[in-house]
Amino acid sequence: MVACNSSLGGGLKRAQEGLEVCLTSLLAHRGVRTRRGNHEFPESSAWEEMDNEEELAKWTVGSELAPESSDIESQGAAQAQQPSQGLSQQAAGPGVQGGRGGLGGTGLGQTARHYHQDSVLGRLTAEDIKKAREARQTANKGPTSRLVRQKLSDHAKENKVPVSRISRLANFGGLAVGLGLGAIVEAAKQSFGGKQATGQGALLDTPLLSEANAERIVHTLCKVRGAALKIGQMLSIQDNAFINPQLQKIFERVRQSADFMPTWQMTKVLAEELGSDWRDKLESFEDKPFAAASIGQVHYGVLKEGREVALKIQYPGIAQSIRSDVDNLMSVLKMSVVLPQGLFADSSLEVLQRELEWECDYRREAECARRFRRLLEGDSYFRVPVVMDELTTGRVLCMELVSGEPLDCCVDLDQDTRNQICFNILQLCLRELFEFRFMQTDPNWSNFFYDAEQNKVTLLDFGACREYSQKFTDNYIEVVHAASVGDRETILQKSKDLKFLTGFESKAYEEAHVDAVMILGEAFASREPFNFGAQSTTRRIQNLIPVMLRDRLTPPPEESYSLHRKMAGSFLICSKLGAVIPCQEMFHSIYLRYQQGLRTRA
Repeated sequence: MVACNSSLGGGLKRAQEGLEVCLTSLLAHRGVRTRRGNHEFPESSAWEEMDNEEELAKWTVGSELAPESSDIESQGAAQAQQPSQGLSQQAAGPGVQGGRGGLGGTGLGQTARHYHQDSVLGRLTAEDIKKAREARQTANKGPTSRLVRQKLSDHAKENKVPVSRISRLANFGGLAVGLGLGAIVEAAKQSFGGKQATGQGALLDTPLLSEANAERIVHTLCKVRGAALKIGQMLSIQDNAFINPQLQKIFERVRQSADFMPTWQMTKVLAEELGSDWRDKLESFEDKPFAAASIGQVHYGVLKEGREVALKIQYPGIAQSIRSDVDNLMSVLKMSVVLPQGLFADSSLEVLQRELEWECDYRREAECARRFRRLLEGDSYFRVPVVMDELTTGRVLCMELVSGEPLDCCVDLDQDTRNQICFNILQLCLRELFEFRFMQTDPNWSNFFYDAEQNKVTLLDFGACREYSQKFTDNYIEVVHAASVGDRETILQKSKDLKFLTGFESKAYEEAHVDAVMILGEAFASREPFNFGAQSTTRRIQNLIPVMLRDRLTPPPEESYSLHRKMAGSFLICSKLGAVIPCQEMFHSIYLRYQQGLRTRA
């Protein structure tokens, strides 16, 4: 019985495939139009224009079997038996991988053959046809169809942005209570041996930051967004010496899984900024964002002339809530942990508040993007997208859509490519400080998109840009140079000139400060290519922190907060990608050009 069933099934399958080939050849031979009863079977260009989905569904079988080329006879019988590859795999669902554009898979033909094998030729629905039509239209657009935007995280949810100060305070209050209870539970688990600490000495390895509490923090930050979420994003780009791997994985979610505004709240912002007729200024616009961050969310749109763009729309009330959010978060921290006096947390948060206020001004960000585009004009490796002035306001920023993938998705590229990416990123960081004296200070990996096809990196998000005075860079470059040549005395003196030290610190603090600078300068001191994947910089710096927090007498200069965040982020990119690159020659060439500039100015 089994053998009979097998033989019968095999025979039916071969007969079915033979019928498919015959129909395919017949349709190809008769041309692009075929009669079926009293109805005319339309060619692909015609059914793509149909508006009636039921009418489209009628021609499902014909559209599946219609070949892409009528010249099948010349291709031979073997090719005639292959399914049509005219439609993208996206016809049966999205198939984009890696964040880049292009058409994935071998085409709808494989899906169509699957339907035939089910012996139900009409199985495709009107919705399937609609998707197939959209996929073919995308394929026919050519190169612009390769600009596929990021995919919104599966963790992101539609959630109204709490606008009022009271509603935001309520969220922080709930977080404080949850953290307190969570810390008690975690401490009890560790005390009774139910769970051991997993941080292996990480700086932020405390009962307060248990995995359960980290989940509470992420949930609250993704809901309230704004300044609090920005701080969470900073935690997400630290290495394992600062925060243990389990917590780091949880905090990584805040970079792409912020909740997004409901459509009514988003359209209200657009109407206030661009006018009630804002949709008339675009050929198309997607109401659901493809990315959601701390201050705004990003939507896909197409201009009237066909250019694809990304519109960043700011969350309502975020700019007005920055100071209260930081104050609320500070209150939560003070209730939960004792902050060392040498941390100068109030000074750090004051600088952070000011920088976040800059980021909420999208007109300022647009001007910074234009400035960077001018600075990098003609650069062979970096590119900056164009700002669309007509759709840019204080709370809406419109820029051309770019292709690529964030740098943290590049860990599996070959070593040479990773080395090239990191060399250029670190060199740009030095150029920003010592050549441009104008730096994009947010090192979030998603602000750098690598395009493998063009072998270029696109720079994004210019809200955190700031300038540096020549006096500051004159002294700072001497500190880095002294570290690269092992000159401890110059490091100490120039640090005092920069106001990192007052001159009245203890001998132990001075030694710890110079040791920290020397450790950070090792990459520029190495005569051989420096292996970022094998370095232990953060771990050794961590060992110096107790002395520095105990004996520090003054907060660091304002410029250093964002500068060190950017430099640490650039080093971390190199570490994450396992770069092995010659840093000493890179820095010394920049140092020599800087010195030549000083002599010219003199």
